Amino acid sequence: MRKLAVITSGTKGIGRATVEKFFSKGFDIVTCARNAEDLLKLKESLCSTGEGEVYVRPTDMSVRSEVTAFAEYVKSLGRPVDVLLNNTGVFIPGSIHEEEEGNLEKMIETNLYSAYHLSRALVEDMKARKEGHIFTTGSIAGFTAYANGGSYAISKFALLGFTKCLRQELKDFGIRVTSVLPGATFTASWEGVELPQERFMKPEDIAEAIYSAHSLSKQTVVEEIVLRPQLGDI
Repeated sequence: MRKLAVITSGTKGIGRATVEKFFSKGFDIVTCARNAEDLLKLKESLCSTGEGEVYVRPTDMSVRSEVTAFAEYVKSLGRPVDVLLNNTGVFIPGSIHEEEEGNLEKMIETNLYSAYHLSRALVEDMKARKEGHIFTTGSIAGFTAYANGGSYAISKFALLGFTKCLRQELKDFGIRVTSVLPGATFTASWEGVELPQERFMKPEDIAEAIYSAHSLSKQTVVEEIVLRPQLGDI
């Protein structure tokens, strides 16, 4: 039987590239996004390339009740989750002392709480099986302060802390936990920026790093993957 990878926000950017990578390597996929049409197009695209199951559910991962519903949907499939990639995120630029009211709450709910609640909902079966791999898509903004990062950096610092704690808690259960910390990657977050595409990393490279970390033996865990554009941060 094919293994199962759960990847949130899988229709664009790093999420989509990772969905495509794991599907091509023989995994069935469960993914979500807010746009139902985008999910159906993704499913059709994947299923046209080879065998395998693709399960999709429209979900707003910034809303606690919808995260819970998505977790219940995954559980209803009655299949063990081999890989979980908490990939949901939003970037709203602004400085802490000037940004709009509500920016912090929005990015904490989206970037941190989504990963916290989904991991908690799905980890019990991994613990029982003593097997599984949890990834979080963080950012270099999670360990490096920069101007105009504001609440985004706060949320990513918190996400890195969450992932580090999860790693320590779950290592004795045989569950691997990995922080993915990319720099500027050419995704929708950078639309409209007047820089050449070649200045950014490719989402496919991030997906390759994630899959490579997972493909190591179970005796080894890559705790953090830091990736930056060859010419440095943007």
